[in-house]
Amino acid sequence: MLSKVLIIDDDIQICELLTDALEEYGYAAQAVQTGKAALTLLQNATDFSLIFLDLILPDSNGLMLLHEIKQFTSAPVIMLSGLGSESDIVVGLEMGADDYITKPFYPREVIARAKAAIRRTQPVPVSQHKHHGFSFNQWFLDTDNHKLISPQKQNIALTGGEYALLYTLCSHAQRVLSRQQLLELTHSENLDIFDRTIDVLIMRLRKKIEPNAKVPCFIQTVRGTGYLFACDVTSSQE
Repeated sequence: MLSKVLIIDDDIQICELLTDALEEYGYAAQAVQTGKAALTLLQNATDFSLIFLDLILPDSNGLMLLHEIKQFTSAPVIMLSGLGSESDIVVGLEMGADDYITKPFYPREVIARAKAAIRRTQPVPVSQHKHHGFSFNQWFLDTDNHKLISPQKQNIALTGGEYALLYTLCSHAQRVLSRQQLLELTHSENLDIFDRTIDVLIMRLRKKIEPNAKVPCFIQTVRGTGYLFACDVTSSQE
């Protein structure tokens, strides 16, 4: 069965570009140009695997629409934003967006982000295969499938930014890393992370892995310097 992708953008050319790229790689894409049309569609169709959401729409605020979308579906949301809207991106991440792509973009980048977002939300298959990754405090970061497994063997959904940051922290455990170092270590061809998102991603990771996110014991803040992943981490197989 084809994975269904919803595109919410008032730019017809962007919709056509995304639709063509997604369908070329085997996705079923559907586009709408207004927030109202998107909400009407989502009220009757909740089987979308991924949503692309433009932050500037003619009839609604993209961030408010993001909040409403989350009431209808658990599908990951990738924000589309014009250059210079860093503050909106940060707020979007805080509100639960999974990723963001700045315009203009390349179709290859879109497909890479789409595949990664959908893969991270799929259930972990029961398999005898031993996955490679990092173990810490009974948690397991599966580096083969970019998934985080809790001590209770549950799959904890991670966004692209969260995975990249946790991978970096695990790779540099017991070392203090500045924000600039984290920016450099988490940057990749398919993922741009800027300074203010580091703090947002730290906050989101704490909520997912810390026993008490308000008093973190795993990801510690080193005042005036950066962050320390205060865990004993082993590179292992699950």
